[in-house]
Amino acid sequence: MDDPPVVSPPVSSLVVAIDGPSGSGKSSTSRGVAGRLGLRYLDTGAMFRAITWWMLAQGVDLTDPEAIAAHADEPQIESGTDPDNPTIRVDGADVSVAIRSDEVNAAVSPVSAVPRVRSRLLELQRQIIGAGGIVVEGRDIGSVVAPDAPVKVYLSADAQARAIRRAAEAGGDVAATQDSLLARDRIDSGRATAPLVLAEGAVHIDTTPYTLDEVIEQVVTLVEALEAEA
Repeated sequence: MDDPPVVSPPVSSLVVAIDGPSGSGKSSTSRGVAGRLGLRYLDTGAMFRAITWWMLAQGVDLTDPEAIAAHADEPQIESGTDPDNPTIRVDGADVSVAIRSDEVNAAVSPVSAVPRVRSRLLELQRQIIGAGGIVVEGRDIGSVVAPDAPVKVYLSADAQARAIRRAAEAGGDVAATQDSLLARDRIDSGRATAPLVLAEGAVHIDTTPYTLDEVIEQVVTLVEALEAEA
C-alpha cells in the first residue's frame, strides 16, 4: 500500500521556527514574516532576558547556577504575541525596555545556560505555541522547542555586519559590540543544554548581503512553497 500523501498545515496552524545568533536579524525578520502572513509572534530571547532582569532585581547571585535554578520558577512571565506590538511582562510589570539594559545583556547568557531556566521557559514557550499560527524566534527553536515545525530557518551574518546592526540599534562602539557578540556566540554554542545549532531540516540564510525586506521575502517564499505542496 502506498504511503498517504503528506499534507502541509494551513498557515493558521503553521509554526515557523527562526534561529540564529545575536545580530543576525531574527527579531526584525520574524516580526516581518508574522505580519506578512497574519501570524502571531514570539520572541523567546525576551523571555530569557525577562527572567535575567528579575534575577538581577532580586539580588540573586548570577555566578551560582544552583542559586539561579532555585529561583527559576518564581517570576511570572507573560509574552504578548502581536508582531506589531510585542510585549513582555514580569509579575505584571512591563519590562520591554528594562530587559535591553547593558546589565541584562551581560548576564543573560549565564542565566540562559542553567538547565532549570531553560526547562521552565520551554514549558511556557510550548504553551504559547499551542496549536500554531506563530513565528517563533530564538536559538533552539528548530532543535528543541519546536523540532517538528514545518518551516525552520537559521539566520546568520558575518560578525562585522552583525555588530554594525546591533550598534545602530542600541548605540555603542562597533568594535566593542562585535567582541560582545562573539563572546555571546561562544557561550550559546558551547553550553551543554540546548546549544545554538543549525537544526536538522533548517534552511540557512546568510543575511549579510540582503536587506531586511529581502530576507523576509525569502522566508515568506519558503512558507508559500510549503502551501503549494499541500
